Amino acid sequence: MIRSGGFFVDQTPNTTGDQARKCQMPRLEDHCWTCSCAPRVETQNSPSGANWVASKAEEMMSIITSVISNAYCSLHHVGTTNLIRRGLVLFTVGVFLALVLNLLQIQRNVTLFPEEVMTTLFSSAWWIPPCCGTGAAVVGLLYPCIDSHLGEPHKFKREWASVMRCIAVFVGINHASAKLDFDNNVQLSLTLAALSLGLWWTFDRSRSGFGLGITTAFLATVITQLLVYNGVYQYTSPDFLYVRSWLPCIFFSGGVTVGNIGRQLAMGGVEKPHND
Repeated sequence: MIRSGGFFVDQTPNTTGDQARKCQMPRLEDHCWTCSCAPRVETQNSPSGANWVASKAEEMMSIITSVISNAYCSLHHVGTTNLIRRGLVLFTVGVFLALVLNLLQIQRNVTLFPEEVMTTLFSSAWWIPPCCGTGAAVVGLLYPCIDSHLGEPHKFKREWASVMRCIAVFVGINHASAKLDFDNNVQLSLTLAALSLGLWWTFDRSRSGFGLGITTAFLATVITQLLVYNGVYQYTSPDFLYVRSWLPCIFFSGGVTVGNIGRQLAMGGVEKPHND
C-alpha cells in the first residue's frame, strides 16, 4: 500500500477477482459452445427419424402385400380344388350312364361293335366309358360357367331331388329309344324329340341350357357319324347319315341332364326353393 497525496493506493493484486474471472470464463465458453452446437445435433437427429418412419412404412406395406398374396393364393387353390372335384364327380356320372345306357342299346341290337373291341365290362367297348365321362365333365362344367358369363344364374328347381328326377327321365328316354317299336324311325324320332323338349322345359327352361343342349347334340352327332363312317362301330337300320335320326334327341337330353348336375354341384349342394 503506497501513500500519495493523503490517499493510500493499494497495489496489491486482486487475486480473488482474477481467480473469479478465470473461473467464470470456462463456464461462458461452455455455454457458448453448447448453444452453437445445439442446432447441429438437431440436424443430425432429423434424418434418423425420417429413416425410421420410412422403414416402418415399408415394413407395413410388405406385410399388407404378403397378406393379400396369401389370401389370393388360398382362394385360387380353393377354386381349383373345387373345380377338380366337380369334374371328377361329373366324369364318374358320365362313365356310369354310358355303361348302363350303352348296354340297353347293345341288348336291343341298336348298335353293333366288332368282337375284337368288346370287353367283359357290361359288354361295352373299352373307349366308350372314358369318352362319355370326359364329355360329361366338359358339358357339366360349362353350364355354370356360361350362366355366370351371361349374368343369368339359373334358379329354376335348384335342388337335388329335381336333379335325380331329371336323370330318371333321361334314362327313360334312352330306354324308350331301344324298346319302343314304330313303323319307321321318323315317328320314333319325333316322339323322342318331344320327350327331350319336355325334359328341358320341366327341369331347365333357360336359354343357355337350350343352346348348350343343341350344341352338345350337334357336336356329339357329328363325332358319332365320323366314328361310324370309319368303321369303329355301326347302327342297325341307319336313316340319318350312318346313324339313327333320333340320336340327336338322346344327346340333347343327356346334355341338359349333365348340365343340371353340374349346376347343382357348382352351388355346393345347397338346397334352393324352386318356382314352378
